[in-house]
Amino acid sequence: MLSSVGAGAAGGGGRFQERAKEHDVRSANIIAAKGVADAVRSSLGPKGMDKMIQSKDGEVIITNDGATIMSHMQVFHPTAKMLVELSKSQDIEAGDGTTSVVVLCGALLDTSRQLIDKGIHPTVRMRTLAPQPAF
Repeated sequence: MLSSVGAGAAGGGGRFQERAKEHDVRSANIIAAKGVADAVRSSLGPKGMDKMIQSKDGEVIITNDGATIMSHMQVFHPTAKMLVELSKSQDIEAGDGTTSVVVLCGALLDTSRQLIDKGIHPTVRMRTLAPQPAF
């Protein structure tokens, strides 16, 4: 009888470790994507600051264009790469709004992180972020 109680406790501990790992992975993904969004955020708007980018061969580019900044970033994290691809897609489809879409995505991820930290269920989080019908 003691062995079954011990086995149940060990099984529960394994599940706790899985949940902790899932939380760590989510947090790492959000942090990586937020890093990309924060890098271009200061270049947004009429008072946006220019960024100086130096390529591998020493060429220096000064710009505040989000598409240019994103295309010259060397990103290795898969989630951060998704933001770079999001920027490229926005540039192809609309030709503008590359910085805005990345900053908006970063803000949504930050809000999601806050909801995750509060322990709110994923279904509720999605309803919170989904567009609401107009009445």
